[in-house]
Amino acid sequence: MSKKNKESQVVTEEKKVPTQEEKVSNKSDKKAEKNADKTADKNKKFKKKKEKKNKLNIKENAKGTASELKKVTWPSFAEVVKRTGVVLAVVLIFAVILFGIDVLFEFIFGLFK
Repeated sequence: MSKKNKESQVVTEEKKVPTQEEKVSNKSDKKAEKNADKTADKNKKFKKKKEKKNKLNIKENAKGTASELKKVTWPSFAEVVKRTGVVLAVVLIFAVILFGIDVLFEFIFGLFK
C-alpha cells in the first residue's frame, strides 16, 4: 500500500494545475519577450534605413530648397527700401510713445516722494 500511495502522490504532484494568475503571468511574460524581440528587430531595421535616408535626405533637401528658391518672387530694391522705411518709422513712433509713458510715470511717482 505504501508504494501505491507514493506513486499516486508523485502523479498528483506532476499533474499540478497552474492557477489562473500563473497562466496569465506566463502568457504575459511570453508576449513581452516576443514583443521585445520584435521591437529590437524593428529598431535595427529602422536604424539601417534611417542611416541610408540621412545620406539621401541631405541631397534631396538641398535640391528641394534650390527648386523652391527659384519659385520665390523676390521684391525689387525700391520695394525693400519702402518697407524698411515703414518698419523704421513704426519703431521710432513706438519708441517716442514709450519714452513719453516713462517720463509720465517718473513725474507721477516723483509727486509721492
